[in-house]
Amino acid sequence: MSKTRVAFQGVPGAYSEIAALNSTEGEIEAVGYSSFNEVLNAVMTGDCDLAALPVENSLAGTVIPAADELAQSDLHAIKEVMVRVHHQLLVLPGVKLEDVERVYSHPQALAQCDGYFKKHGLKPVAAYDTAGSAKDLAASGDRHAASVASRRAAELYGLEILAENIEDEDFNTTRFLVMSKNRNEIEAGKPYKTSIIFAVRHQPGSLLDCLAVFRDHGVNLCRIESRPRRDKPWSYLMYVDFEGHTLDSEVQAALAQMMHSASFLKILGSYPSATVTL
Repeated sequence: MSKTRVAFQGVPGAYSEIAALNSTEGEIEAVGYSSFNEVLNAVMTGDCDLAALPVENSLAGTVIPAADELAQSDLHAIKEVMVRVHHQLLVLPGVKLEDVERVYSHPQALAQCDGYFKKHGLKPVAAYDTAGSAKDLAASGDRHAASVASRRAAELYGLEILAENIEDEDFNTTRFLVMSKNRNEIEAGKPYKTSIIFAVRHQPGSLLDCLAVFRDHGVNLCRIESRPRRDKPWSYLMYVDFEGHTLDSEVQAALAQMMHSASFLKILGSYPSATVTL
């Protein structure tokens, strides 16, 4: 039986790799790519079967580059994966805290450890990836630098853990969506979420009208956020997650009513709500 190939952004040891390895049943081959665009394109071209995309962190908020790519993608969200994030401060063997001047990692990871950096006078420096920064540190030999990454990254790249679990809050969790070319089949007895993206008409009350449909039909919102549109300056896309499935009668009624006020509506997909944090 062949392995399911799951695309993720980063290199081995990334938190996205953990999500990729837990994205479906059976044997999985996690395949790293350098950007979110490449991750989604890998599924579109058939190089991979699924993609694991980080969309939100409990401390740092929306993963903006990933959210922007979702608006352009034709893939469907089929699963939600929650990954508990514990950041380790990694250094070359023998390096002490007083030797460290700069800390490299993904901007989201750096933001999640801001309190630790301020306490110890460390300068955060943005890198493209958590595990990638660990890999680069190991290759550089820089004894005045550190990386924020996972325990697995330390093992993979021969680094020492100088300080454990340096995130500002211990409930730090990243939410991933598993993306596929195909919609999933509804599973009876499971709670579902649905993710949509919409834009409103440029007229008074249109945003209120779009959101009121969820109240009117008893649909509970989980998340709402706006992002600038790439194709229309000073116009915005609204990202909304809500409880329920697009096959539910109340959800269908709400979305049908929304179309009277929305100028654009994209349904990313309905998927089982994550009940376990990895």
